[in-house]
Amino acid sequence: MEELMVVANVAIVFGVIYKLFELYVRRQERIMLIEKLSSGWRPEEFKGNLLPQFSSSGNWALRGGCLMLGLGLGLLVGFILTLMFFQSYIVSDEWSGKIQNSISVIYGSCLLLGGGLGLIVAYLVEMNRLRKEKGQE
Repeated sequence: MEELMVVANVAIVFGVIYKLFELYVRRQERIMLIEKLSSGWRPEEFKGNLLPQFSSSGNWALRGGCLMLGLGLGLLVGFILTLMFFQSYIVSDEWSGKIQNSISVIYGSCLLLGGGLGLIVAYLVEMNRLRKEKGQE
């Protein structure tokens, strides 16, 4: 339980820092928009999008779903690797510190690799979707 508290605290700290940076960036975008509007800019003259093509506001369901799928698959792969390599130790009562550390490293690395691969898949799907939308326009 203590290990989960450390992970939760780190996640909360990085989440707050990320949101503060995002708030600052959004503020700068709003200021630039107000400056353009005050300088005689007309919406009918503008043909593009104000935000970059790869917007962070959309497709949260896709990103979250791919992340959760990757984390789940990472846990499954970690469990299978643990059963393959440490089955005799899991069944017996002999749990040494080195074996527990090895098992935790297997689970952690598989979890991180699966989550990263899930986010890469979400990025590739979004970029493919954007290319198709550009091709149709």
